[in-house]
Amino acid sequence: MPSPPTQTGYADANGLRVYYEVHGDLTGGATPLLVLHGSFMVVEAMAPLVERFAATRPVIVIDQRGHGRTGDAPEPITYERLADDAAGVLDALDVPTADVLGYSMGGTAAVGMAVRHPERVGKQVILSAPWRREGWYPEIREAIGQWTPELFAGSPLQAAHERLSPTPDAFPTLVERLRDMEERTDGWSEDEVRAIVGRTMILVGDADGVTLEHAVELFKLRGGGDAEAAARGFITGVPRAQLAILPATSHVGMMARAQLIVDLVTPFLEDAVPPTAEGFF
Repeated sequence: MPSPPTQTGYADANGLRVYYEVHGDLTGGATPLLVLHGSFMVVEAMAPLVERFAATRPVIVIDQRGHGRTGDAPEPITYERLADDAAGVLDALDVPTADVLGYSMGGTAAVGMAVRHPERVGKQVILSAPWRREGWYPEIREAIGQWTPELFAGSPLQAAHERLSPTPDAFPTLVERLRDMEERTDGWSEDEVRAIVGRTMILVGDADGVTLEHAVELFKLRGGGDAEAAARGFITGVPRAQLAILPATSHVGMMARAQLIVDLVTPFLEDAVPPTAEGFF
């Protein structure tokens, strides 16, 4: 069974009461990791990652706008509002800066946090998420445009919403608002992404909904692609950007690879210099 959180509550953020959980000690001096879930998900769905990361650092996880215990709000859901909500939770918890890990919708919101609230965000870990709508395969964009409440009828996603939400009848509204958000969003510009201060790690599956070309573009915009290190044959410092393509991994399958994700991401969060093999020089 997952370990219980050390703290739970609701933060007044951006005109909304956002549910949060804290796993670990926010006063211990370690940089917290803020975890942002994907569309239709709730805090509990991120437990495989939260549990593992919380063994070495405090973790904050939230139910995002329209989801879980946070419930519905009168305004449309936008990536700008999701980013502002998350920053508001950090403010309410008196956390000046956090590293941010986001999956799918949460990954796009994490990029938005770094763009809109750079003083709040240290490193970013982007899992299976585009920074612009065009990063999805065309087939994915078409499928999102066909989302209806009936498509999710009887699903575990709907069941979790109805079990946890203070607005349990609002699941059809959530489907429509997420569909509308994805159809109208432009994401973030190249200049905005290039100007992000903190380091970035990008993880996608080789069968993800996000194209590999888009992930590589984000990697390059964030400073990845060190020609000097490539020519030298080894890396001497901490890279500004890192990219991992997980084998035999789809978009949904990414959430079944929790231990591999933690093993890859932890050295990044700890600013570890990549090891150099012995016996070459």
